[in-house]
Amino acid sequence: MDAKLLFVQALSPLHAGTGRGVGVIDLPIAREKATNIPFLPGSSLKGVFRETCDPKIKEKIFGPETDNADAFAGSVNFTDARLVLLPVRSLRGVFAWVTSPMLLRRFVRDAADVKITSLPQIPSVENDNQCLIANQSVAIHFVEKDVSQVVLEDLPILVSVSTDATGWAEWLGNTLFGKDTSWSKELQSRFCVVSDDVLGFLLETATEITARIRLDSEKKTVERGALWYEESLPSETILVSLVIAAPVNGTTKAEVFTTVQSLTKNTLQFGGNATVGRGLCKTTLFSEAAS
Repeated sequence: MDAKLLFVQALSPLHAGTGRGVGVIDLPIAREKATNIPFLPGSSLKGVFRETCDPKIKEKIFGPETDNADAFAGSVNFTDARLVLLPVRSLRGVFAWVTSPMLLRRFVRDAADVKITSLPQIPSVENDNQCLIANQSVAIHFVEKDVSQVVLEDLPILVSVSTDATGWAEWLGNTLFGKDTSWSKELQSRFCVVSDDVLGFLLETATEITARIRLDSEKKTVERGALWYEESLPSETILVSLVIAAPVNGTTKAEVFTTVQSLTKNTLQFGGNATVGRGLCKTTLFSEAAS
């Protein structure tokens, strides 16, 4: 498989919705059925990259328009962007970038398709009352009565410094932000690995819920029944997708990756509510060979 990793960093709340929900939240975000983990659909990624592409090469790389879709396939495939790091409210340091062994294990599996072999070991979290931080994670933990802990969404968790967590914090920081050492250090200072069960709790409590209304244009009051709640992934969420080159009609894989790489230089908008600033994202195309 000829593929590269595509990292997506939300610069504003990201609403990749599924239509009207049946619960308290009227417009929930897309989640995997079995795991309940939020994701950004590959169709959204491909659509945005396609619309941003130069019209002269758009069909060659991304395939024909919908009304002629059976003419030939596009030369690039995008998988769903999976969650890697979830920003979570922290009592100290404002927020932490949180992950879990399961999220990292899934990431390692995807990275294997890109032939990335330099990844750190997956940290092992002993129980729900423990979290692992990097040596540099000074922004989020504090010591009280000789006990080091973090408080995530009002949930106190004991802290242990981990060599494996340090390795992941450094690898992700350097990969995501490259020469921007200030942001790389920010990630390393806020990196935190919790248990899979605690992550499941945070996936329900740490997403952003916004109340929206519609005003009567003449009275300037809320129209009857025009109140609804939308869910979004918070700013600073990090997801990752695979960009797979599948050249057709004389296109080369180099052309595919060069085109996608050029489009990542722009801030892109994914998901809904573009007119109110939702879904602005930074994207980074990465492969170990290129690095």
